[in-house]
Amino acid sequence: MIDAMAAEWWKLRSVRSTFAVLGVIAAFAVLCVVWSLYAAHYWDGLSAARRATFEAAPPEQPLSIALPVCAVVLGALPLTSEYASGMIRTSLAAMPRRRTLFAAKAAVPGAAMLVAALVSLAAGVLAGRAAVDGRPLRAFDAPLADHVPYVLAMAAATAAITLITFGLAAVLRSTAGTITAGMAVLFVVPPVANFLPGPWDERIWSVLPSSLPGQIAAPPGASSSRDGLPPLASALLLAAYTAVALGVGARVFGKRDA
Repeated sequence: MIDAMAAEWWKLRSVRSTFAVLGVIAAFAVLCVVWSLYAAHYWDGLSAARRATFEAAPPEQPLSIALPVCAVVLGALPLTSEYASGMIRTSLAAMPRRRTLFAAKAAVPGAAMLVAALVSLAAGVLAGRAAVDGRPLRAFDAPLADHVPYVLAMAAATAAITLITFGLAAVLRSTAGTITAGMAVLFVVPPVANFLPGPWDERIWSVLPSSLPGQIAAPPGASSSRDGLPPLASALLLAAYTAVALGVGARVFGKRDA
């Protein structure tokens, strides 16, 4: 298993798409600083009465949008690119134990996105707090400990989305199809659910993968009018999505011809 993971790590870091995804994450970490500087500049122009009610998105907000997209892309490519090029036959010849190969292929991008999310989110929070320079903006001046649960939840959700997409890739075997399906679940289904009659709009919204990180741990100063799931239920549901996607993907990968 260790040798298989080492081989998959070498593959992952030898392709340009990996560095493109990491470059996008780094760019959005810089955007966190830009957003924080803008929020500080906007705060300076407000009256005292307006400042009392002003609510700004947290410094890590740009990354909370970019990380799921990057997770879908990096979750799809390790498997679908090998099917497209025929490299999967070489991989299976070198590692005929399909379950071990599937686990290694899933673990490497999942771990890479977990680390990238943790590092970028922590950098975004710290840089954003430095950019506002002590101004009492809600969500910026909260203690660092208040940011930790949301950062951990977002990082875990990013890794989970990567693994869910990987499981989907094993079923679809198509880069375009997998990325399209992943993006649809993240960004198309939630707005559509809002058009459903109540209480089904709230119920369906609360169980969608894109809604779970904020229900596991909300960012400091965040307020929501929605009634979501409890944090533990949200975490268990995200874990269940991941387990089902990987289970179905592993079964298809183990039985279907390369």
